[in-house]
Amino acid sequence: MKYIIVLGDGMSDEPIKKLDGKTPLMVANTPCIDSLAVKSEIGIAHTIPKGMKPGSDTANLSVLGYDPSIYYSGRSPLEALSIGVDMEDTDIAIRCNLVTLSEEGLYQDKTIIDHSSGEISTEDAAILMEEIKKELEDENYKYYVGTSYRHLTIWKQGEVVDLGQPHDILGKRIGEYLPQDSILHRMMKRSFDILNEHPINIKRKESGLNKANSIWFWGAGTKPALTSFEEKYKKKGAMISAVDLLKGIAVGTGMKVIEVIGANGTLHTNYEGKAKAALDVLLKEDYDFVYIHVEAPDEMGHQGSIENKVKAIEYLDQRVIKPVIEGMNEADEDYRVLIMPDHPTPIHLRTHTDDPVPYLLYDSRINKENHFEYNEYDAKKSGNVIFEGYKLIDRLFEDPQ
Repeated sequence: MKYIIVLGDGMSDEPIKKLDGKTPLMVANTPCIDSLAVKSEIGIAHTIPKGMKPGSDTANLSVLGYDPSIYYSGRSPLEALSIGVDMEDTDIAIRCNLVTLSEEGLYQDKTIIDHSSGEISTEDAAILMEEIKKELEDENYKYYVGTSYRHLTIWKQGEVVDLGQPHDILGKRIGEYLPQDSILHRMMKRSFDILNEHPINIKRKESGLNKANSIWFWGAGTKPALTSFEEKYKKKGAMISAVDLLKGIAVGTGMKVIEVIGANGTLHTNYEGKAKAALDVLLKEDYDFVYIHVEAPDEMGHQGSIENKVKAIEYLDQRVIKPVIEGMNEADEDYRVLIMPDHPTPIHLRTHTDDPVPYLLYDSRINKENHFEYNEYDAKKSGNVIFEGYKLIDRLFEDPQ
């Protein structure tokens, strides 16, 4: 028996007026998901424990079966694992985004235009981060290049401080969201002077792209301590994701991290490469479990793009789920697959919420029929509710026969 989770990050949403009161998941053309839904268990799961912030960090820990209230120590420390940073117990890891700020006025009066700097390439971002490193790094603050706009700062002998998430304050004046810590504040302010007129950003502006003209600190946390996935579930697992957070969770839990060329966490990621990698690790390398993470729906939610969020869901259906299902069927291999988002990223908010998310659980051996489609509305109507999201993976691994 093989086990698969397909995670459409931020795929869930709320009714949208421009979609006649439907959600992107309801209007997207998803023939593969539709064909599975009529033979699957449909329900909702609460992936964010009460009182915790709704993030991909807490939510994906839940989906993988790790209770965030026990295992969560901050987002950035998980990303540090992926980047290969060996944290000391007294280190604090901090996410260091490259963001687009408005150019006029004093630094504190600027607004965040884009939390991802137009989904800047890792290659361009690395050059800009080298400038930051050259100008700002010292014995207490170390900078590390991640993927696209997502990078890392290690604060030696630091402390966990409250830092605002950039995707929560899009279009807002940044002054009241800047760090209270004077050094972090100063480095962010200085970064604008370093980056705004950098040749890469001049070229980006000339090409109609958003500048990556400031760093933004958020997601501070301490060194994580995760138990082995294989020891916990007696399953040999692998992770396929372009995002350092997910790869870091995999490293921390001892799962295999599969790098897919062209997988970049954007709408134009290598979907087919992820599907092929999943089939290879399950059928050729004899792994028991694979987690396929696709970031695109979440990014489109943050951008507020209805059209592209729908498109991201359709790509997930046709370019990831369809080839994986067809490949497993052709191999005549028994399998169970769980399809779900980690959290909602509603278009109108452009950030995450802690609402429950719809899930689809399919078993290739069972030919059952139900009357529910896979969307937020039918999932609630089904009556199947997982109140502790970290227990949903137990449903995936159980044998109903």
